[in-house]
Amino acid sequence: MLPAVNILSNLISPLNATCRRAVHLKKRELYQQCFRILGVHESADQETVRRAYLDLVKRVHPDADSDEASNERFQQVDEAFKMLQEKFAKSRRNISENEDEELEFDIRHTAPQHRQYLSNEGIGVGTPFQRQKQYQQVRAMKAQERVLEHRVEKAAAGEHALMRKGGSYYGKHAIKTKYGIDRVVEDLIQEAMSKGDFNNLNGAGKPLSLAQTQNPYLDFTTHKLNKIMLDNGFTPEWITLSRDIREAAAKLKQQLRNERCYYGDWPLATLEEQAAWQKFAQLHADDIKQLNKTIDKYNLIVPILENQYFRLTLDRLAESVFKEPDLKRNMKRPQQLQAKAEPANSERGFMVNLFSMFL
Repeated sequence: MLPAVNILSNLISPLNATCRRAVHLKKRELYQQCFRILGVHESADQETVRRAYLDLVKRVHPDADSDEASNERFQQVDEAFKMLQEKFAKSRRNISENEDEELEFDIRHTAPQHRQYLSNEGIGVGTPFQRQKQYQQVRAMKAQERVLEHRVEKAAAGEHALMRKGGSYYGKHAIKTKYGIDRVVEDLIQEAMSKGDFNNLNGAGKPLSLAQTQNPYLDFTTHKLNKIMLDNGFTPEWITLSRDIREAAAKLKQQLRNERCYYGDWPLATLEEQAAWQKFAQLHADDIKQLNKTIDKYNLIVPILENQYFRLTLDRLAESVFKEPDLKRNMKRPQQLQAKAEPANSERGFMVNLFSMFL
């Protein structure tokens, strides 16, 4: 419709344009003006209009070297040609058009600059947060007024009288809240619940069945699969690994408590205690290494990050065990334990030397 507005502006004098806000024109008159601009008869076909347009464009184009060159004239010719092309296209598609229909060409309206926020029905001033807060207060006040009006109408109607729902009834109750729930209906439901109208429902006052207690973040299929696996005794791998880690750590701490009675305070002061501790650490080095591998595997598959474990070291465990006040200390190691430990160490040293000879 933009070409029609521009062509129509050429038909109105500047005096009339300032005195009149809108102009009414029929489509037939608009098409006649387009034919006159192109200089062809009203009965001309599309090919004749196209040739006339090409001839005029060559003469009135702003870059043409002629006296008729004009930017305004070129725009008029171009817009008139587009209007006629649209008319011919409708004729080819057998689209009927009422040429006696009046078209109203009004001025272009621009939104006022002060109306920047239209999301809250134009209520409130200030920042968007302040406007939203003021809008919520206005909505709450309107809701209270509607509830009061409803209760007054209900009391005036009487207990056995029929209320005629007509006139402005549906208009007043058509206002919806943000979540699409009628505020008046919601208040009526709350009022009925307080009176005990819903006490006869099945399952009222009883807990939900186990079929409904499911994780809301899982879909129904996943929930059913998990339930089937649990019923068949399936346990996730990260749960079994967590149990193994706790048992291995508890067993290692118990061994440290049994060994603690042969040492003094931590850190160890004498060379004899340090040497004995080094032997004990070498005996349990493989256990610590295997336990840390299990911890690494568990940390990769556990679904909750808060359940992850830190890697263990024997010195860190010993520091916590050695500080327990109830354990004995500075006891003499029995000779049988020393005799058992020395052959084991000598046999291990022999095997190490034997393999080193072949390397």
